[in-house]
Amino acid sequence: MTVRTRVELPSDAAETRRVHMAAFPGPEEADLVDALRRDTAWLPALSLVAVDEREVVIGHALLTRLKIGPGKGLALAPVAVAPEWQRKGVGTAVVRAALAAAAEAGESTVVVLGDPDYYGRFGFVPAAGHRISGPFEVPEGYFQVLALPGPDGAPQGLPHGVCRYPAPFAEV
Repeated sequence: MTVRTRVELPSDAAETRRVHMAAFPGPEEADLVDALRRDTAWLPALSLVAVDEREVVIGHALLTRLKIGPGKGLALAPVAVAPEWQRKGVGTAVVRAALAAAAEAGESTVVVLGDPDYYGRFGFVPAAGHRISGPFEVPEGYFQVLALPGPDGAPQGLPHGVCRYPAPFAEV
């Protein structure tokens, strides 16, 4: 079983949608990805896929631009893995690849709304402890932030304030 990660190609869009449709109970996440593709928040180099040995898309992690107070950052959402590939390290691989691509692009901050146990393994910590909040109420610890390493390998400084997600997040 060979799995590798790469930047999503425009020709992968239908397969990426198929993965989101299979991974979630409804079309909301797949529709969100489609809407984000048409938004100015879309950063093509930060849409990563995991593919099997036949180059079939089996996982996807997306980072898009958002505002944090007067600064900027990235939102990690959504992340999906085809059901038959779940619990085999595919999600971890594609999230790590997305975060590495963001750091390489010079980005400093990523936020995520998700399970602290899952995202904690990537270094995410509760955002509230860094004076960053989301635009919605969630259980404590579920809105998280990660300071990406800078060119010297040390974590960069974090902006402070309320996160403002791109419009598609409110539309789907």
